[in-house]
Amino acid sequence: MLNISFKTIQKLALLVSTSLLLSCSNKEPVFRIQKSSNPWEDNYKDVSSMRDYKKWGTYNVHDPSVKKIGDTYYSYSTDAIYGEDSVAMKNDNLPFGYIQIRKSKDLVNWEFTGWAFPEIPEEAVKWVRLNSGGNGATNIWAPYMVSYKDKYRLYYSVSAFGRQTSYIGLAESGSPEGPWKQVGCVVKTKDGDVMNAIDPSIAEDNVTGKQWMVYGSYFGGLHCVELEPSTGLTKTESDQGHLIARRFDGKRNNIEAPEIIYNPQFKKWYLFVSYDPLVTTYNVRAGRSDSPEGPFVDFFGKDMSAEEDNMPILTYAYRFNNHAGWAGVAHCAVFDNQEGKFFMAHQGRLSPENFMMDLHIREVFWTEDGWPVVSPQRYAGDFQRAVSERDLLGKWEILCIRDVGNSDLDLRDGQVKPDDLRLTDNRRNTPKELIISADKSVGGEFSGSWKYRSVGILDLVIEGEEISGLRLFIGHDWENHTNTVLFTGIDRKGQSVWGKKIQ
Repeated sequence: MLNISFKTIQKLALLVSTSLLLSCSNKEPVFRIQKSSNPWEDNYKDVSSMRDYKKWGTYNVHDPSVKKIGDTYYSYSTDAIYGEDSVAMKNDNLPFGYIQIRKSKDLVNWEFTGWAFPEIPEEAVKWVRLNSGGNGATNIWAPYMVSYKDKYRLYYSVSAFGRQTSYIGLAESGSPEGPWKQVGCVVKTKDGDVMNAIDPSIAEDNVTGKQWMVYGSYFGGLHCVELEPSTGLTKTESDQGHLIARRFDGKRNNIEAPEIIYNPQFKKWYLFVSYDPLVTTYNVRAGRSDSPEGPFVDFFGKDMSAEEDNMPILTYAYRFNNHAGWAGVAHCAVFDNQEGKFFMAHQGRLSPENFMMDLHIREVFWTEDGWPVVSPQRYAGDFQRAVSERDLLGKWEILCIRDVGNSDLDLRDGQVKPDDLRLTDNRRNTPKELIISADKSVGGEFSGSWKYRSVGILDLVIEGEEISGLRLFIGHDWENHTNTVLFTGIDRKGQSVWGKKIQ
């Protein structure tokens, strides 16, 4: 005979009744905000020594390109280093090179694996210095890796800062980790050309097999040129391509860092570009087209090759509470996980000095009418739970990702001067309090209403303005070291709207 105490029977009865209550209810239990450690620290001063390079998993990342090969993600980036010390490199015989390579299984934990090249390719150095009075060609910028049949192709840029004397080269390997063999020049430019040969991104039509390279910068805007798939070089020798994107007052305002992807759900090609000074208010915009060659149009149907600024705006310098904030959140890579999800990788410069460069990975969502939006928080793993209506009730921080503007600054080649590197709150997006109440009203620093339209979709009316189709999901709150409820979307002005529940 089983000997069960009365207290045990009471506990079992309570457990059964609670289970029955939950199973009979149409309402899921409310998501509880719980403490959860951040995967890594944002400030990496303690491991910034050149001798600590093996610890740079998510640190010193600038201009990343990310691709998934098999079950592993690979990141390739400009060799920019916080606290670079050439004396230590020489005295300690450290194995430094050009183009940083990292790999990860989960997009959260990254292993620094080393450098792609031991030196800058000689042909690129000769071209740049010959056309810039012996200057430039001291680093390799903005690499981009793409696979083709049994090969891996690594495109890269060599240039002189503030000049059009630039060179996009190509190297190949049988492994995403190298070693890499130089193939040759794809596009090169000099002073007087319309465009600037930096920041390559490759588009491939999976049906026809055709390939294109999108590239360019502040000088003359962004261009597209067709490639010969069998070689990875231009289809027509010396072809520099055609214009696909520029911006308002292009002789002053910066546009660069194109990234191009295809979304089969909407049957559209998406062009992501970066605006403004890279150390401070660097931000990401997007357009779309039926063809990788363009024309690309923005949120309001404007042709991106016209001399206008385009929307939507997806990222911008920002600060949530309990954190110093981020600048330089652009030059993005956009990629898929081969399972239907898209992600964006970009640098984030830690305020207030804005010299430390952390890797930011954000999940990309898509609005009902086919525009990309990104998570307000960095990716820290999947959370397998839908957001219920009751999860929304409580206090939130909300950010409107707007263009603060640089019209009052003296820019040089689209970049700020050293005196303007530190961002104050009037030059970045900062949070406001939003309270979502059970009576369908919105309070805090706003008045309005809300509607839980369907699983994962929230509609807000704030101060009379409707913001519909906000995507709801569970994510990690890096500023408060917790898990929480998040939303992201675009308002009618083409500005991203970010929210996170804090209480």
